[in-house]
Parts: sequence; C-alpha cells; structure tokens
Amino acid sequence: MRKMLKNQKGLTLIELLAVIVILGIIAAIAVPSIGNIISKTEEKAKVAEAIQIINAAKLDRAANPSRAVWSHNGNQPTDGNFGESDTNYNELSSYLEKVSDTTYEVRYNSGNFEIRLHDANDVVKDGFTNSATETELINYTR
Repeated sequence: MRKMLKNQKGLTLIELLAVIVILGIIAAIAVPSIGNIISKTEEKAKVAEAIQIINAAKLDRAANPSRAVWSHNGNQPTDGNFGESDTNYNELSSYLEKVSDTTYEVRYNSGNFEIRLHDANDVVKDGFTNSATETELINYTR
C-alpha cells in the first residue's frame, strides 16, 4: 500500500501549462460574449422603460381625454412657473414608480403614442432621430 502511494504524483508542469492555456482560451471567448449580453440587456431596459412611460401616458389619457402631451425635463421648476414643456410635469408620477431617464416627452396623435427625448430612441433608431413610436419600441423587444 505504501509503495502505491509513493508512485502517485501531482500534475506535471506541462499538464499545468496546458490547463492554463485552455482556461485562457475559454476566457478569451467568454468575456466578449458576456459584454455583449450586458450591453443588449441595458438597451432592452431602456426600451422597456420607454414602453412603461407610454403606458403611463395611456392611463392618464383615459382619465383626461383632452390631454395629448406629457413632458418631463427631469427637474421640477424652482420658480413655480411651469412653461410649455413643464405643463404636465407631474401628471405621470402617480403611474410611474421609478424611471431612470427622467427627460422625456410623450405625444398622442391620431391613436398613436410617440416618445421623444428618451434614451430608448437612440437604441431603436440608431441615433438618427429623437423619437420612437410605441410600435417601434414593441417590435424592438421581440
């Protein structure tokens, strides 16, 4: 029994180097893939947030059928004077719990909702325009 234990040895240097090379190859393949997955997830989160804002505007429109524009510039006016872009500053807050991109404008026109000035527009339209329709946002998530 003692003789059998003496003949067992650990990994040789060559075997150890082979394992390190294999792990390096796996890491070289996996790291870019993981980075791409994270990037896509962030983009889809922006689009989901834009859809959430549009859904909040739909709920508010059901309660206030005459309203067609909802704007938010990220800051409540400090002077108390709401300009045109601040008309409905807080109207969607009761429908939205937490939004990371606080600058947006939602417009309703002929049965269609469109969001402007939101980060999701760059994702859906590749930065060529600053607006996206609800249909474009939904199609992106599919």
